[in-house]
Amino acid sequence: MAQATQAEETPAAIREPEPAVAASAAPGTIGNSEFDRDTAVTLRAPGVYGAELSEGWTIIRAVNGGYLLAMLGRALGEALPHPDPFTITAHYLTPSRPGPAEIRTGTVRTGRTMSTGQASLFQIADDGTEVERIRVLASYGDLSSLPEDIRTSAEPPSMPPYEDCLSTKDAPEGATPIPGSTAITQRLDLRLDPATAGWAVGAPSGRGEMRAWFGLADGRDADPLSLLLAVDGLPPTAFDLGLTGWVPTVELTAHIRCRPAPGPLRVAITTRNLAGGYLEEDAEIWDSEDRLVAQSRQLARALLG
Repeated sequence: MAQATQAEETPAAIREPEPAVAASAAPGTIGNSEFDRDTAVTLRAPGVYGAELSEGWTIIRAVNGGYLLAMLGRALGEALPHPDPFTITAHYLTPSRPGPAEIRTGTVRTGRTMSTGQASLFQIADDGTEVERIRVLASYGDLSSLPEDIRTSAEPPSMPPYEDCLSTKDAPEGATPIPGSTAITQRLDLRLDPATAGWAVGAPSGRGEMRAWFGLADGRDADPLSLLLAVDGLPPTAFDLGLTGWVPTVELTAHIRCRPAPGPLRVAITTRNLAGGYLEEDAEIWDSEDRLVAQSRQLARALLG
């Protein structure tokens, strides 16, 4: 879960979030859930959409990057003639914060099977100036029209069953809480593979791996837009390297390969190289039918020392 603003300290363990801002207990469905309401956009003028960044998707003091990507992905899906993101690349320019925002979209090219567009999200800073927070370029198509021929050497991650993985309720007593907001953890049903959760008790493996079962807390099934959230929804692999502090995303590219089947997702993220204070994270997302439904790579900063 790469964070978009600086943290004063890092959690020593996964913490159970405060009940005061708990997600709704009502079951969610695609199109009618907290995620859909909180990523909604309103057309104001051709290519221009109003939005409200919810504090429910914040970590520390900023809005999660995957949530932002999903919101811009929704705006582009409404602006372009094709419904589904195939590939989307985001550059995170300045930390976003809860409150009003405006998304401006533009069509780069349209074709019979694919269209390409760009979008930027803007907010008003405290001094009254307009600030661009994130800029994306994306290609859209129709996932339902893709051929079913699959030739792959990729394999689903080896993980314990859902019930044997660790939720926020499994944080040990006396663990250091995350400073600031932990609201996003209440909106996710996240179960970490114990083999990649040693950092939470001060024993990181050093391998730079993070694996988890992933879903939305209200039970809403995954779709292409929520996959954009999932690629940035886990704790950063920097924690498993023994690093602490801020891990802001600089750039993230996601590929959506097919529409996910109902049921929990499995997310596996690895990093192989940290140099000059930057690391890459490669993510794979698998659905309940053992299909690779999304991939991503991001470049993030890691505070050293």
